[in-house]
Amino acid sequence: MSFWELVVIAVVALLVLGPERLPGAIRSVSDFIRGVKQFGQQMQAELNDELRVQELHEKLKQAEEKGLLNLNNEEMQAIAELRQAAADVTNPYPAAAAPAASAAVTSEQPASSSPTTDSYEQHKSQ
Repeated sequence: MSFWELVVIAVVALLVLGPERLPGAIRSVSDFIRGVKQFGQQMQAELNDELRVQELHEKLKQAEEKGLLNLNNEEMQAIAELRQAAADVTNPYPAAAAPAASAAVTSEQPASSSPTTDSYEQHKSQ
């Protein structure tokens, strides 16, 4: 659109909606356009993911036809990526999070034992 077309649209919108409702209408239109863009980006990401899965599936078929022997570099990378995806599915939480969680549990425990165990331990050592 040219500059003058936008000016004509702005003047018509101002005359039809009035100065009170025009800012709200502009916000509504911009929210709608933003929503359409986000939807388009999500659909594009999903399509790219599906195409990548299809490509990996084809490479896996080719590797299976070869009996997983004498694979080219692309087929080996596809198998490695599929193994990593399978590992991610079976272990959804990273290994680094497990020690941090156990450290948090141990830090919550009191540093000394209860008085009854302390007296028992002292009596036992005598």
